[in-house]
Amino acid sequence: MAEKMQLNEVEVWDGNYAAAQALRQAQVDVVAAYPITPSTPIVETYGAFVANGYIDGEYVMVESEHGAMSTCVGAAAAGGRVATATSSQGYMLMVEVLYQASGMRLPIVLNVVNRALASPLNVRGDHGDMYLGRDSGWVQLDAFNAQEAYDLNLCAFKIGEDINVRLPVMVHQDGFVTSHTAQNIHPLSDDEAYAFVGDYKPVEEMLDFSKPVTYGAQTEEDWHYEHKAKQHRALMDSYTVIDRVFDEFEKKTGRKYKRLETYMMEDAEVAILALGSTVETSILAAKQLREEEGIKAGVVAPRCIRPFPFEELRESLAGLKCVAALDRSCPMGAMGALYNETCGALATIPADQRPMVTNFIYGLGGRDFSVEEAKRIFREQKANADVGYITTPVQQFSGLRGPKLGFYEMKRS
Repeated sequence: MAEKMQLNEVEVWDGNYAAAQALRQAQVDVVAAYPITPSTPIVETYGAFVANGYIDGEYVMVESEHGAMSTCVGAAAAGGRVATATSSQGYMLMVEVLYQASGMRLPIVLNVVNRALASPLNVRGDHGDMYLGRDSGWVQLDAFNAQEAYDLNLCAFKIGEDINVRLPVMVHQDGFVTSHTAQNIHPLSDDEAYAFVGDYKPVEEMLDFSKPVTYGAQTEEDWHYEHKAKQHRALMDSYTVIDRVFDEFEKKTGRKYKRLETYMMEDAEVAILALGSTVETSILAAKQLREEEGIKAGVVAPRCIRPFPFEELRESLAGLKCVAALDRSCPMGAMGALYNETCGALATIPADQRPMVTNFIYGLGGRDFSVEEAKRIFREQKANADVGYITTPVQQFSGLRGPKLGFYEMKRS
């Protein structure tokens, strides 16, 4: 029997420690561990919990991130509650196995502490790695701060293990900004957290020899299409379970989460659409601009990257004058991923209700995103709104040293 840890009503944790505590409280059966900056402290801290008797489960040190996710797949298929963590190049190495996990409907929890992709080598955070697994069939949740990294990890087990979902879940947080910044955290007690997550109920576990099952069967053209369509539907339908779990979490803690978070959008004319720690920076900038310059600024932030909150995004942005979609990754020859998702949602509403949308690439490799930079983007949206057309390149690189870099000039005759 694992020892319980006495926690204060308020603890000072960073995002990595908060995630490790959530894994401990969920009493995970198997954690596969392979270190990579900046996610290393999650499995490192979990290993200390195991060594000190706070966890009964297995702590498996492996030879690579590919091995880590492969271990998770095997352990989950055998009937255990399973988790791990990774970043950047390690996440890239996991990608092949991410598809195995979701295709076998194994509710593994993966913490992805987002970091830039080489080359050049960079251990600082951006979202270059975030999108590597976006089509892999996992539920993807995004934490904007350390409290949310803790909360969403507890929710992740409950969402993924629901019999109507049975899919793996990722929890993203920004490398070094969220993962290494200590904040006041309000944890649940061990008993409260475990009661919320609940006992693990394996489904068709391989170690049930009275009921033999096969995982990873070959399907070819006969059944592959049907299998993927059914998997896609499960992910698309998972939003009802996500909403229910968020509601249950609010009743227990008072902390409310939605698949799409909105701030000051009731009367907003211009908005920033962003992910991760940038959301809180943008909220602060919007508040200051409202007080100082009267700009009706708002912020919209997808909490769920998958399933993508398509309808909620469309409804929240309809009627605005201008929206800036901020992408903390370099799309390399295209518009940013968040910009494209946004334009896809807006394309389904009437043209007279459709805001102008611009795309800002920013913060690559850990480059700081400041309140002043967010203000500048808001002001630019306001200027576009006042004249009624986009006066700048549709895609700009914000905060870049040297000459300005932008693409797709909007020329007016």
